[in-house]
Amino acid sequence: MFTQTLLNWYHQHRRDLPWRHTQDPYAIWISEIILQQTRIQQGLDYWLRFMQRWPHVEDLAAATQDEVLRQWQGLGYYSRARNLHAAAKQIAALGHFPDTLEDIRHLKGVGDYTAAAIASFAFGIPAAAVDGNAYRVLARHYGIDTPINTTQGKKLFTTLAQSLLPADQPAAFNQAMMDFGAIQCTPQSPRCILCPLQDTCDALHTGRIEGLPVKQRTLTIQTRRITYLYLRCNHHTALRRRPSGDIWQGLWEPLLTTDTLAKHMPLPEATAQALIAQAIPLRQNVKHILTHRILLADFYFLELPTRPALTDSYTWIAEDQLDHYALPRLIQILFEAL
Repeated sequence: MFTQTLLNWYHQHRRDLPWRHTQDPYAIWISEIILQQTRIQQGLDYWLRFMQRWPHVEDLAAATQDEVLRQWQGLGYYSRARNLHAAAKQIAALGHFPDTLEDIRHLKGVGDYTAAAIASFAFGIPAAAVDGNAYRVLARHYGIDTPINTTQGKKLFTTLAQSLLPADQPAAFNQAMMDFGAIQCTPQSPRCILCPLQDTCDALHTGRIEGLPVKQRTLTIQTRRITYLYLRCNHHTALRRRPSGDIWQGLWEPLLTTDTLAKHMPLPEATAQALIAQAIPLRQNVKHILTHRILLADFYFLELPTRPALTDSYTWIAEDQLDHYALPRLIQILFEAL
């Protein structure tokens, strides 16, 4: 009943997306990585640009990480881009795109959901792809209040989805679940009156639509204060690449003079204070929200006739070349004040 009703709905309401017109695993994989934490409307443009610039996995593998990060700029969650590049090298070294669920799962940055999605869409493998939409649809329809972000919950929902999946139509079922959650059974104001599953929906009949699915609150939000200085000298500015083990790994930033959560600062405190004392404040308390951080940023500008002594982590870059460097969205916002 559930599966056939869902498929019938899908055949009438499915979204027309370009990666659904191919079984090329590379194109499908790119779409799935981009659409993690990204709305389809925004992700579509990025997918088109990626496919135009790197039409084959070998092309992407041959690119530099800076090129990939620059192309990714604006999407956020930059570990996705780094993992995408690393996985492209894995695939290129293998000589073909992996074609089993287990082998796809071994690609860098590919989890259970993404592996199942690629396997079902590209190779017709009967694997249920359980994403946020699937959790929501199944939790509401079957009245399941087990938290979806627990080991028990993930196992329960995956097992349920797998039991509902038709072995001869895995791609259609997985896409139907995604579209149904995105269009019909939405997080807020779901279209229950027009829902083809309303007669059998437990949450609708028990008044629990807004309460399902359940998610355990485990995230602690921290506020992080940072101060940046844009230093100009003879039409050059100093940037450094963000190190590993922190936000924005591999992206570029100007002089960092204050960071309340940093373990190590790139500049000696005395040097930072001396530069800031001469600088002009451009922006104060700019709020930028990440998944587990609230950033409050101050931004200063200073022009000097000669280059001050900086640590080796900083590189002097011609200002007309800044477009070649991948910057975090916050830095882009701050640079607009120049």
